Amino acid sequence: MVRFLSQRRAIRFALAGASRVHCVLLLCAALATPMSWAEVGRAEPSASLQSPTGGWRYHGLNEGDGEARVAYPTPPIDRGALRGRSMIEGTLQNIGGVRPPHRLVVNGNPLPLYTDEQGSFARPYAFGAGSNSVELVAGEGQSLKRIQFYEANSLRTPARIRMVLGWDDPKAELDLHVVTPDGQHAFWSHPVLTNGGGLDVDSVDGPGPEMFTMTAPLQGTYLIYVNYWGNLGSEGYNFEAGSNQNEIITAQINLIFNENTVNEKRETFVVPLRAIGELLFVKSFNYAGR
Repeated sequence: MVRFLSQRRAIRFALAGASRVHCVLLLCAALATPMSWAEVGRAEPSASLQSPTGGWRYHGLNEGDGEARVAYPTPPIDRGALRGRSMIEGTLQNIGGVRPPHRLVVNGNPLPLYTDEQGSFARPYAFGAGSNSVELVAGEGQSLKRIQFYEANSLRTPARIRMVLGWDDPKAELDLHVVTPDGQHAFWSHPVLTNGGGLDVDSVDGPGPEMFTMTAPLQGTYLIYVNYWGNLGSEGYNFEAGSNQNEIITAQINLIFNENTVNEKRETFVVPLRAIGELLFVKSFNYAGR
């Protein structure tokens, strides 16, 4: 007991003239807990966004038409043909110990996010007029960065119907299929419909997003499907079972009505996919001009 009190007294005197880092090291030594300088000075996970930036902005519909719309990890390929999309580009730092997928939350829509080896990512989104938000969340649920910006171009009409598909396997390729009330079918080989709807983004490099948008929807019944098309490896696409990352792929579909308005409503559906070629019916709904 006397020895223990002497240790406490010695620690107290040592801490009185020590810096904060020295205090940590002295306490750890006294408690026989090993700790390295690297652990004491370990940087916390963080994130930066190159675009979009917070605040007020005015983006024309034709700006950036010549830019690549899908940027990692494969060469840019984009079958979507609707205009007015923006790139969400940024970097996650010091996330080596944080298990992916991380999340990119755009206007409340959570999407799995993977990065390249340097922590960089680039994802497209079709922002409407009004207030928009982008948030980066680490795999353990820690919010790293959040920005809010106001799109002042009133021609960027908010989506009356938006469907956003994301999935948690970067080595798998999933496709969003949407059938509109007039019988038209939007999917990867037919991305733009004559009724004004279509795929804003047909992501081909895993794990999404894929988005379907209509700013002036037809009244009637819509059908939503998800197809497990194939897998994606270093040598390109393949249809070899087991060449993806997860035994069960978790797909998340966000269905949003009147996005970015006071009348916004949303539903989220989570579905599992196991076998290449699997086509799952997700939802049918009737739109009556909400």
